[in-house]
Amino acid sequence: MRCGDFKDTYNKDEAVFQSVFVKIWLSIFMLFLLVFPFFANEYILYMANLIGIAIIGAHGLNLLTGFTGQISLGHAAFIGVGAYTSAILVTRVGISFWWAIPMAGLMSAVVGVIIGIPSLRIKGLYLAIATIAAQFIFEYVFLNWEAMTHGIRGINVPDPKLFGFQFDTERKFYFITLFFVVAGTFYARNLIRTRVGRAFIAIRDRDLAAELIGINLFRYKLLSFAISSFYAGVTGSLWVSFMNIVTPEHFPLSLSIEYLAMVIVGGLGSVLGSIYGAFFMVLVPEILKFGTDPIKNIPVFQHIFAPVREVVFGSLIVFFLIFEPRGLAEIWRRVKNFFVLWPFTY
Repeated sequence: MRCGDFKDTYNKDEAVFQSVFVKIWLSIFMLFLLVFPFFANEYILYMANLIGIAIIGAHGLNLLTGFTGQISLGHAAFIGVGAYTSAILVTRVGISFWWAIPMAGLMSAVVGVIIGIPSLRIKGLYLAIATIAAQFIFEYVFLNWEAMTHGIRGINVPDPKLFGFQFDTERKFYFITLFFVVAGTFYARNLIRTRVGRAFIAIRDRDLAAELIGINLFRYKLLSFAISSFYAGVTGSLWVSFMNIVTPEHFPLSLSIEYLAMVIVGGLGSVLGSIYGAFFMVLVPEILKFGTDPIKNIPVFQHIFAPVREVVFGSLIVFFLIFEPRGLAEIWRRVKNFFVLWPFTY
């Protein structure tokens, strides 16, 4: 009887698929994801698309903050750059949605590299303040550069098309979201196994020691910002194509904080943590909304329970910070380890 999971080579330890059971489970799960939209209603598919788009953005921020240790509070700005780039390319230049996605990612990556230049000299809270400054700068640009962004009017974006087929419903767009979620997750998981990923982790753990063993801090920090921002750009491009409109109010500082909360609640430095965190941040507010709306509709309790959803949501985040700082990914790891050894205790 199997009562442990031991590996005797580095390749086995870093394998994406750790066992035959994992391969079978993932195959079943992928089959479920493919048939899921044919049984779900429009609201559930709408939420599934939002979760998928959030997962891609969370992967990007986790690569930067969780794996490289570079705190960023300007992630919403990079998402906004990707969204506006995609909207402008599709509506004014006439480029296809499928070409606009990588271009939006590249534009955000360029912006991320520029914002990441100070990361060689500053880190921690000082870097967070620098990224907040970038957030405010781009919020101002989105609002006031009306020749490009149309200001508060925003830009209306048509539904994506492929060979004449229009992705104009939540069910159809779900397959676009699923494709990019799987591709983004697979790339992030494999990136951590490479030399670049190990350099990111070394910089996070101790940047001075990483530099002493030959890691070019400036190169890898900028590369981390570029990859993270590319993910953000793809997120923005998908989001604007799904919502069909982009305005400056869609990318406030609070959105950056939400993405930071995703990677903290899900688990810093964990690919699965980004997925768990995105599910948590998107689903929990909706669940609390359904739970509190009947009470809030009672006139006597309207003023008392109006902010209850925000209070409970914030309390859950604080709970994770205090009692489980490694996030939902660590909880899942402990559950798996328990059943790997069960019913034995050794």
